[in-house]
Order: sequence, then C-alpha cells, then structure tokens
Amino acid sequence: QAAADPMSSSDAPEDDPKETSSVSQNISDADAFKILLEMKMKKRQKKPNLPSTVTELDTEDGSKVYVVGTAHFSDSSKKDVVKTIQEVQPDVVVVELCQYRVSMLKMDEKTLLKEAKEINLEKLQQAIKQNGVMSGLMQMLLLKVSAHITEQLGMAPGGEFREAFKEASKVPFCKFHLGDRPIPVTFKRAIAALSFWQKVKLAWGLCFLSDPISKDDVEKCKQKDLLEQMMAEMIGEFPDLHRTIVSERDIYLTYMLKQAAKQIELPRASEAEPRKYIPAVVVGVVGMGHVPGIEKNWNSDLNIQEIMSVPPPSASSKIFKFVIKATVFGLMGYGCYRIGQRTIQFILSMPAAQSYLQKLTEIRSQH
Repeated sequence: QAAADPMSSSDAPEDDPKETSSVSQNISDADAFKILLEMKMKKRQKKPNLPSTVTELDTEDGSKVYVVGTAHFSDSSKKDVVKTIQEVQPDVVVVELCQYRVSMLKMDEKTLLKEAKEINLEKLQQAIKQNGVMSGLMQMLLLKVSAHITEQLGMAPGGEFREAFKEASKVPFCKFHLGDRPIPVTFKRAIAALSFWQKVKLAWGLCFLSDPISKDDVEKCKQKDLLEQMMAEMIGEFPDLHRTIVSERDIYLTYMLKQAAKQIELPRASEAEPRKYIPAVVVGVVGMGHVPGIEKNWNSDLNIQEIMSVPPPSASSKIFKFVIKATVFGLMGYGCYRIGQRTIQFILSMPAAQSYLQKLTEIRSQH
C-alpha cells in the first residue's frame, strides 16, 4: 500500500478511516501480486550457490528444477534443503512423502523418535486393518528397520522434509506438494512381486535386523542414504522388489516434479488482458537413492497409470495369509490349552478337591 500511495506517511491524516479505505482500494490484487513477485525475484539468486547434493534439471519451456538428494538421518541434508530454498526462492517445493506419511511434517523430533521406537500390537493391527495382512506386516517390518537406525543414531527420520515445509512457508506464493506414490500401493505391488518363500525370507531378515551402526556409518549418512542403502542390500537378491520399491517410485517422483514445473500464469487485471506465463522454479527433496533414476527418466514420456494399479492377490499371498492366520489361531489355542491344563492341575492339587475325589473313589468301591 505504501508503494502505491503517492502521499507520504507524514502528510497523511492519522485518524481518517475514509483515507485509509481509499489507500487500500488504490492497489489491486494483480498489483499486489506483482509487488510481492518482484520482491521474491530480487531475493532469487541468478547464479545460486548450491550444495553439491543438488542436481539441476531443465524443462522444455524454460522451468528449472533443483533436486536435493538427501539422507533421511542426516543433519547436513537439512542444511542443504534450507540453503537451496533460500537461494532459489522456488514457486513449488516437492517432497518425497505421500498423504499417508504427511503427519511426519507436524510432529517434532521427540514425538517422531518415540513413535519410531514403539512398535506394538495395536499399531500392527491398525496397519493390517488399513492395508491388509501382507502390506500391514511389510509396513511394520520396514518401520522396524527405521526404528533400528533411529535407536542407533538417536535421530528421527524426515527432518529434511520438515525443514522444507518451514522454509517453503516463508517464500511468497510457494506451493508445497507431496510427490511420492501412496505407500499402500507400493507395499501391495511389492508383495505381489514376491514368491511365498521370498516373502518368508525377507520377513525373517527384517525381523532379526540388529547389527549395530558404527560412527563411520553415521558419517556415511552425510554422503549416502543409510536407510535406502540397508534396504538395497536386503532386497538386492529380489529384482522385482527393487523394481517396485525403487525404480517405480523414481518414475512417479519424476512425473510429479515435471507436473510441478509447468509454467506459472500471471494474474490479469481484466478478462480482456492476454494471458502471460513465466517459467517455474521447483525444489524437489528426495532420498539420494532416487536422484539417478529421476535424471534417467527426466526426458522420457511418463505414464504412471500402470504403476498405480494394484494386482489381485497371488496364490502365494493367499497361502501366506492362511499360514499366518493358522499360526496365530494355533498359538492362541495352544495358550488356552496350557492355561486350562495348569488350571486343572492347580484345582486337583487343592486339599478340598483331593478330599472330594477320595470320597468319590470310596463310594465307587462300595458299589
């Protein structure tokens, strides 16, 4: 308003509401947008000083995408994200999260650390109810891997996404997009890609993950995504699993980044004014393991419909589901049997019961 009003603040009446109203009406929404956009452009560096973890990509219409490759348990990655957003003043920030994990943005480090460590039966039941038996178990097992690293490093995952969310809110007209494929789709496609014995072997490996993480591994976090590295080692012998968990998500993330990088339409003072567009600037925050795949797919025509479909349960999935249910009911039955057996033994050992049984024995012998 001050920029649009020719009258200086010293000459303006202090208590005249009519004058204040006229000042507000002197500037239109389009003008306000232009003023704020100019301020944003002045802060945007033409030759930004970016961290070494940033990969720059261009679109056909001149938009720029800065992909920050992060390690999910690294403080240096959080600093890289903040610096990149401050330098380029983006129009859109895209993060490697889906709607099922968006709560990570609202929690603080202490809450996330507690959630990651506490894996109980209630959480398992909720995951199975939401995603099915196999996908729910897979989700809990992967959470166990994350909790293992969390416990070893004393640091909760997702700090770079929370920093991205905070910094994006400070940039005028900056939108915040979730760029990852919904996690239930990923889990269901991953499970469908495995045979029965592969599922058993993978579950066994995840259940008994307990190797300590050394100080050298902590340092490696600054250069490589430790969580994705550990997962890559475990799924390396399962090519189909690697395809669904990593390669397909590379395609999805690339597609979402390209959608976010479409040109921006400037506001018009009237319908008669011609439409004007400017190239967009986008910052993508993804795990380091996805950066090579995004670069590989960047200039390809992408269709995500195929990788969004969930195949019907295979015969091995049905067998595995039956085995799990049979095991659970079997353990429950055995528990009831043992409890019942001990209860009967306890009752029979009581003096009153023994006296009663002795009397019954005497009566039967008399007859």
